[in-house]
Amino acid sequence: MRLAFYPGSFDPVTNGHLDILRQSLIAFERVVVGIGVHASKMAMFSFDERVALIRDSLTAEAAARVDVVPFDGLVVEAAAQAGASVLIRGLRDGTDLDYEMQMAGMNGVMKPQIATIFFPASPATRPITATLVRQIAKMGGDVTPFVPKPVAAALADRRA
Repeated sequence: MRLAFYPGSFDPVTNGHLDILRQSLIAFERVVVGIGVHASKMAMFSFDERVALIRDSLTAEAAARVDVVPFDGLVVEAAAQAGASVLIRGLRDGTDLDYEMQMAGMNGVMKPQIATIFFPASPATRPITATLVRQIAKMGGDVTPFVPKPVAAALADRRA
């Protein structure tokens, strides 16, 4: 069984993240979602909150095939530690492709036994970024088109 590792900050998880995760679950039996936690970065949601939001945003069937782990070092090291043979990356546009190709090349040198697979964002989720979602939420805007219901509720609670 090939295990895939899908890294990110997921602060918060968006419909775009879920789109890539759904595609990953078509290709792989199990996916480990690696949440980057860095002491120097101020996250909107704690690691435990992000785990809960991811789990609450998945169907029961999908959740049974997804593990969520923290990591604070190199993505390829976290993927290796999880036992993954593949890194999952989502692509929204050409800018993402340029950056991700560089990362895939560097990761491939460091851990040649771990391949990188790119999944394209669906047209509906292509413009979504967690950074923009946080900004919209902080300014009182409607984030419901961009995030799953549990995340929209959590963001609304942060404003209240």
